Amino acid sequence: MGNKNKTISFRVSEDKFETLREIAEERDISLSAVFRDYVDTLVAHDGQVKVAPEHELEEAAEESSTESFPPKVEVPKSFVREHERLELEAEHLREQLEEHKRYVTKLRQQLDQMDQDEVIHLEDLDEDEEDDASYRIGSFEDL
Repeated sequence: MGNKNKTISFRVSEDKFETLREIAEERDISLSAVFRDYVDTLVAHDGQVKVAPEHELEEAAEESSTESFPPKVEVPKSFVREHERLELEAEHLREQLEEHKRYVTKLRQQLDQMDQDEVIHLEDLDEDEEDDASYRIGSFEDL
């Protein structure tokens, strides 16, 4: 259903912590956001991420102007359309599920509000019929 966020905890030296805090301040984001960005990049590139200072990235970009980082992949329009269709279908199914849950809740509330005298159990009906009369199954010839 929904994605649950998980917490990751680890230790770094005080110097590295201060450096990370400075990076976060330069980018005007929280320290947690720095790590989330890094993890998102790492996951998006299947662990193939190299952490390097910006000046090294600029030098590498000048040397190879043909490749860009992060790498770009072209996706067929049919794939994008299918993905969008599936997202819409998933949203529709979520809406139907919520509607069903509301209906079930409404029925349960109605059931809870009913007087117990209004409820008729099938077992009680069977007992009443046995007391009233007995029936015999057979053909007219037997009479």
